[in-house]
Amino acid sequence: MTTANAVSERLLTRIGGLLRQAESTDNEHEAEAFLSAAQRLATRSSIDLAVARAHTRNRERGATLIQRMIPIGEPGRKGLRTYVQLFVAIAEANDVRCDVARTSTQVYAYGFAADIDVCEALYSSLLVQMVQASDRYIKSGAHRSATMEKVVVERRRGRRVRRLVRVPVAGVTARLNFQMAFAARVGARLAEAKVEVERAATTRDEHGDVPVSEEQATGTALALRGKEIELADFYTRNSEARGTWRGPQTSTGYAPEARKAGDRAGRTARLGSSPELDGARGRLDGPGG
Repeated sequence: MTTANAVSERLLTRIGGLLRQAESTDNEHEAEAFLSAAQRLATRSSIDLAVARAHTRNRERGATLIQRMIPIGEPGRKGLRTYVQLFVAIAEANDVRCDVARTSTQVYAYGFAADIDVCEALYSSLLVQMVQASDRYIKSGAHRSATMEKVVVERRRGRRVRRLVRVPVAGVTARLNFQMAFAARVGARLAEAKVEVERAATTRDEHGDVPVSEEQATGTALALRGKEIELADFYTRNSEARGTWRGPQTSTGYAPEARKAGDRAGRTARLGSSPELDGARGRLDGPGG
């Protein structure tokens, strides 16, 4: 019988092939197709694992839920929250729950090993693209001609008065806004792919041609729900988080042009292998001017 580790290895190999194809194409439409295919494969494989666990629960130990620490960056480096935002967005589309360290230097991922492996593979590729895309945006100088609203507090006759003024967009502000929009857009794309695949899994066979039987659809739906409950119970028993991470809240302000640019980059982001990150994810340069 196929073990969970063997399934995980085959899954990563197949996803890796899609990642390499996405990386090698300059055609945005092809890149989008490979992105969707990679996420569909990840989601479908997760469903298959859930079904397998439901059928073999009483016959073998099966896959095990784990907690894994994901390093994000060095303490004190600016912009780590946008890196966390990207990982959390990917995790949400792959049945993985996350706790975030107060310093945003690491994320604690809870889920099945195969699902967390998928998250790390996607994150490694997309993080490099996010950093490189924001670098190109900053180096282009496009942000220098943009302005943004900023709240200024003044004292008038002994009273504090707040007013909005237009100010130039600093490089660090532009970079953070760009990356926040990039991560949000990528998360939305992955979430859409997940919903599409889960809907198809309860209506069509793996090739998308023949409607599945009512029994198969019910079994898949029950397996998905069982996996969700199992993960929720595991997270509740093991998480020590005192609250919910609320995203990369920033006091640097809202830069609309940088957000638009980041969103555009997120729409065309390609998945690909990322040797730059192997063993060195925490050493990526953070935002700068």
